[in-house]
Amino acid sequence: MTTKILIIGACGQIGTELTTQLRAQYGVDNVVASDIRKLNNDIVNTGIFEVVNALDYNQIEHLIEKYQITDVYLMAALLSATAEKNPAFAWDLNMNSLFHVLNLAKAGKIKKIFWPSSIAVFGPTTPRENTPQYTIMEPTTVYGISKQTGERWCEYYHHQYGVDVRSIRYPGLISWTSEPGGGTTDYAVDIYHKALEDGKYECFLRDDSKLPMMYMEDAIRATIEIMQADAEAIKIRSSYNLAGISFTPAEIAAEITKHIPDFTITYKPDFRQKIADSWPASIDDSSARSDWGWKHEYNMSAMTQVMLDNLRK
Repeated sequence: MTTKILIIGACGQIGTELTTQLRAQYGVDNVVASDIRKLNNDIVNTGIFEVVNALDYNQIEHLIEKYQITDVYLMAALLSATAEKNPAFAWDLNMNSLFHVLNLAKAGKIKKIFWPSSIAVFGPTTPRENTPQYTIMEPTTVYGISKQTGERWCEYYHHQYGVDVRSIRYPGLISWTSEPGGGTTDYAVDIYHKALEDGKYECFLRDDSKLPMMYMEDAIRATIEIMQADAEAIKIRSSYNLAGISFTPAEIAAEITKHIPDFTITYKPDFRQKIADSWPASIDDSSARSDWGWKHEYNMSAMTQVMLDNLRK
């Protein structure tokens, strides 16, 4: 049976690159991109695109039937910093979109689901260094609470109804192809833009705020690899820890000055500092590495080179 893919939230920071990669692997005609509105971009213009509201069960069901979808990647969500400004809507979007897709799988309408979780599921009581796969999880943000709850529901639907749902906890993701999407780790994308445009950057986190990060290409590869793995290999049905590199704003600034010697950084922590302080500094992802063979490829210097080279273009 041909794999037919629906991506909900295809125009977001992750969805954009995921759609491109999935089309390259599975063919343009087998990947349906969708989002709440139709933008004038490559995702919309180079393949099948549908406007869909992730909160509308009937719209999603209609697309699944129309295109005979087998796999759904649910990428629609309100991210950490944005969600704090609108908690009720964040909860509604992040939870009910997931229920819609889980229930469609329970009804036998789709075969496989990818749903992303996040390091936001952890909280200030979680061990900060080398955060284990199984640990204390007391998130303090709406985004984190919704992701932790979503993990529990994914696991429940798998055990109770046999739904093949797979998930990874994304760290902060860094990419040159799309604008930041309202997350606490967004400084690590914005800093490259400002370094090239202005030669300086005012950071909304402290200089020593160490957070787990990953270059987007690694994250997209992990997403596709977990979906392509044999079902028996996926032993964790809540969400897998995923790690790449951990660094502070001061460390990334020092890396940038190797390429732009006059670059300067200042610090003006805002409400996002409190969010960052509640998250891990580094992640233990040994379960993902042993269960389905995950390994990251990009370190901080390789990522910085690629980011600056592409943004200059």
